[in-house]
Amino acid sequence: MKKLQNILYVTLDDAYLSKDGENVVVIQDSKIIKRFPIHILDGIVCFNYTGVSPALMKFAMENNLLISFFTPDGRFCGRVIGKTNGNVLLRRRQYKLVDDEESTDFVKNIIYAKIYNSRKVLKRAIRDHSDKINSKKLLDTIDFIDQSLVNIWNIDNKDGLRALEGNVASRYFNCFDEMIISQRNEFYFIDRNRRPPEDYVNALLSFTYSMLTYEMQSALEGVGIDSYVGLFHVDRPGRCSMALDMIEELRAYMCDRLVLTMVNKNIITSKDFEKKETGAVLLNDKGRAKVLENWQKRKQDEIMHPFINEKIKIGLLPHVQAMLLNRYIRGDLEAYPPFLMKG
Repeated sequence: MKKLQNILYVTLDDAYLSKDGENVVVIQDSKIIKRFPIHILDGIVCFNYTGVSPALMKFAMENNLLISFFTPDGRFCGRVIGKTNGNVLLRRRQYKLVDDEESTDFVKNIIYAKIYNSRKVLKRAIRDHSDKINSKKLLDTIDFIDQSLVNIWNIDNKDGLRALEGNVASRYFNCFDEMIISQRNEFYFIDRNRRPPEDYVNALLSFTYSMLTYEMQSALEGVGIDSYVGLFHVDRPGRCSMALDMIEELRAYMCDRLVLTMVNKNIITSKDFEKKETGAVLLNDKGRAKVLENWQKRKQDEIMHPFINEKIKIGLLPHVQAMLLNRYIRGDLEAYPPFLMKG
């Protein structure tokens, strides 16, 4: 359970929320374990099974306090909002931003964070495995990324940013095979391929990217943002473009590092996949279970968030970034603060 920037996140599976006077109380094992005055809260995000009392839901609606409900594994279920909640105005501002020049600054920030975090993954590989990898190749790519981090601020249109991002992604993935130091005969990376993935590593990347997209989509919907209208990815029917925008900054940290860890520590093996006649390589049931187990474990790790300067579980990152995006769209923040890895 955590209060971040006036948003209460309830992460205890068996917690129950109720009302006591002008307070929100959190109950576990029939005992009140936390109490929060409602006037200090802007919203409540629940990951608990036991739920919220009807009295608290009525109280929240009367005070325009948004309550969002998720399953403990992050699936969005629904939300309780009052009559004057600003979701309509929020979405109108979001739709206006799509064609506004101001949105280019948002795109710069998420692309900067994406390539900055990719650089961190390369640096960590050199630090941990310099005796087993081609460090020069990674260092050359880091130099390329460093120059791109400078160049990004000189680009004033989204097409130019897409080109820069594509060039950096190509150089980064050209180094991905170097960072695989175990099970080299079965796990290798030639290039990024999808729909369908054609090797074990791409299958892992695609699966974890899909999980991250799903969690980000749920987080966006939880704060009232339309997950299908993005500022960087082009709108397409059925495509959650804003969720795809928002995962850019988190891919390297939440997905790429996890994939490399599972392969290099032999957590996942070739027995966890199946090959189709079409050439597609997919995780089998056992493999998916392993990835999900390690994904959930990873989400329990705590970090100090670089912008809000508070400790959070990694699993709350999509929700914190969605909250910050909400505040940027509303005009409460001058610029959107993307997530930048430390260490």
